[in-house]
Amino acid sequence: MGKCRVARASRALLPVVVVLCLSTCRQPVDSAPEAPADVSRNSAAPSGHGSEFLGPAECASRGQVFREVPCGSERAGSRVLARHTGVPSDGPACPPPTDFVLHISPGGAAPSASPAAAPRGYACMRNLESPHPGDPGQGGGPLTVVGDCVHGFREGEVRETACDGSGERPPEFEIGSAVARRGLCPGTTDLYVRLGGDMPVGCAHRM
Repeated sequence: MGKCRVARASRALLPVVVVLCLSTCRQPVDSAPEAPADVSRNSAAPSGHGSEFLGPAECASRGQVFREVPCGSERAGSRVLARHTGVPSDGPACPPPTDFVLHISPGGAAPSASPAAAPRGYACMRNLESPHPGDPGQGGGPLTVVGDCVHGFREGEVRETACDGSGERPPEFEIGSAVARRGLCPGTTDLYVRLGGDMPVGCAHRM
């Protein structure tokens, strides 16, 4: 019987005023931090459309400067699925359909009709139109979930990639199920991937 490996999936967060964080999950096998898109020059400013800057169900503009805009506007590019204070590593996980995470820091002059400043926190975002990198198998998004594929990166670490082979690296393993502990994975499991949450162990098979 072949030896089953353990690895972890993880991605680094890059905080700025508003940062597009392509984060991941963690352990049994580690996935190496994937460099987030360089958006350190980007910013976001409260616009007065809601009582909370980028609150749940509100929308952000397209482009590299994220501003709150009406969801019916042609400028709208993504919608807030969840909004939390603090930082992602210490707060609630984003919901599975999340395509990307905006890290929001206080700062910037606010219009008189809006709150004085956006509180530090993060918004879990879903694109209004395709592509949806957070969907299972697409090779992106802030979460590693059932249906995603990974490839080996370095010892004890894996990185998510598109299951259809369209990513920079071909997939090696596909996560077929998530369980509470490793002993509940099928006997055919080739790799354990730490997902976090109530079912923290991903049972992956070689493709």
